[in-house]
Amino acid sequence: MSGQLDYEINKELGECYLFMGDLDKAEEYYGKAMTNNGVHPDPYLGLATIAVQRGQLDEAMVLYRKASAIEADDRSLSGMALIEMERGEAGEAFTHFKGALAKNPENLVALFGLVRLAHADERLEEVVPYLQDYLAVDPIKHEVRFTLAGCLVNLGRHAEAGNELDQILLQDPANAAARELAEELKRVAA
Repeated sequence: MSGQLDYEINKELGECYLFMGDLDKAEEYYGKAMTNNGVHPDPYLGLATIAVQRGQLDEAMVLYRKASAIEADDRSLSGMALIEMERGEAGEAFTHFKGALAKNPENLVALFGLVRLAHADERLEEVVPYLQDYLAVDPIKHEVRFTLAGCLVNLGRHAEAGNELDQILLQDPANAAARELAEELKRVAA
């Protein structure tokens, strides 16, 4: 077998065992995939996931950085940001989440991680464009639209928030959270 074929087989087996929760077997096959072809980030990402599940955050960070050095994609950047959030390194996490969203505006882990950090650090204005970028790709994702509405409410942009809530209610009239927030906005405006 060629090195590329060996790599693909071992990577797929690593992913399968990781999905099934057999971390030792997953680690074995990801390790084999790395020796078959060290130019792909996927084995490092898989091993980083295993390290996180084992609570080995320092090792996971090293592996995410290796994956990012090969190809800085949204998965490696999000992984680093999640560890940085866990460590209380909000500035670094914010930067990595933004980098992940620049690569893939549909990365919900990065999007909601960024919102969480922005809310805690009073940086909501910076998050609004990322939420809007996501909705440009998937306008029916009510959770993202509701989050955007909540950010707009916190920023005092009530009319814009109301428009977002109206969009949700047009598509999902039974959405209790959107209806409740819309009614609250009407009470505040009155």
